[in-house]
Amino acid sequence: MQGCHSGLIGNGPITLSEGLNQLVSEHTSLRSCLEALFSLCNQVEQEPAGTDFEKLFTEVREFFTNLEFHSEREEDFLFRMMEVYLGKNGGPISVMEYEHEQARSFINEFLKNAESQTVLTTDEKIQNSNLIKNAYYTLLDHFMKEEQVLYPMAERMLTDEEKEILLQKVSETR
Repeated sequence: MQGCHSGLIGNGPITLSEGLNQLVSEHTSLRSCLEALFSLCNQVEQEPAGTDFEKLFTEVREFFTNLEFHSEREEDFLFRMMEVYLGKNGGPISVMEYEHEQARSFINEFLKNAESQTVLTTDEKIQNSNLIKNAYYTLLDHFMKEEQVLYPMAERMLTDEEKEILLQKVSETR
């Protein structure tokens, strides 16, 4: 389906279907974890010789598992459904996937650096905590775009049948 998609964004508030609402609700717990990680990053910067870096590493691994579960369902189901209407090149889906990859890259670099060296210098701890801060900023902005633009667009775009399929797919457990 080609043409102008501005009508899909809409102007007013919209009630999201159950599957989209579930994805939004996952953002709440992911944001909470991001805030905790951001706080730990600040503690590492203030006291790099302390034990906060090890705690940061452990919590980043746990967060990343939850983030990947969320992101993979968006990429495998929601984004693929929306591509039918928006196409595969450019547009909002490409932006969302790029931001997923950016956040993954920051987190993966942090994990690789933290795992590969038994002892990190003070500067290395700070540099690595900054990778998590970069992921934090990327993801907060990304979640806002999904909630304010992408999910409402999907709500207007997808058929009732597609919304039901999406609900089934995002409701599956790990």
